Amino acid sequence: MLIIENDDDLVELLEELFSYEGYQVRCYKDTNDIFSLMEDFKPDIVLVDYLLPGINGGELCAQLKRDPSTKHIPVVIFSAYSQVLLSLGSYGCNAFISKPFELSSLLNQINKCLENPSKIFTEKEFDKKTSASAGVNE
Repeated sequence: MLIIENDDDLVELLEELFSYEGYQVRCYKDTNDIFSLMEDFKPDIVLVDYLLPGINGGELCAQLKRDPSTKHIPVVIFSAYSQVLLSLGSYGCNAFISKPFELSSLLNQINKCLENPSKIFTEKEFDKKTSASAGVNE
């Protein structure tokens, strides 16, 4: 699993969680060349924060999904700014997770993406999640 996230505390937590679950994990704070990371490590899945220094996680996802050698690899975008996907599109990601999130929910989404790597996240799924979580927060 390749994780690109610039929050040190979250990186530490995710690295510990996924290592405990048996994943080989590599974490980076940012990247200007996602393909060099992919070539070096060859992950089964990519977890990327939307807001990163330089290029955003959505664009990194789009680059991976446009390339024939990486388009089959599931990409999960996560962000504290969930409305960003409504205004900018899903970038072809396989899942989107709003921060803050439950670790069990994150793990569940990762496993679903690995089981069905061709399933692409849609705006309809986002609408369902937001209306469901809106009821919980009220």
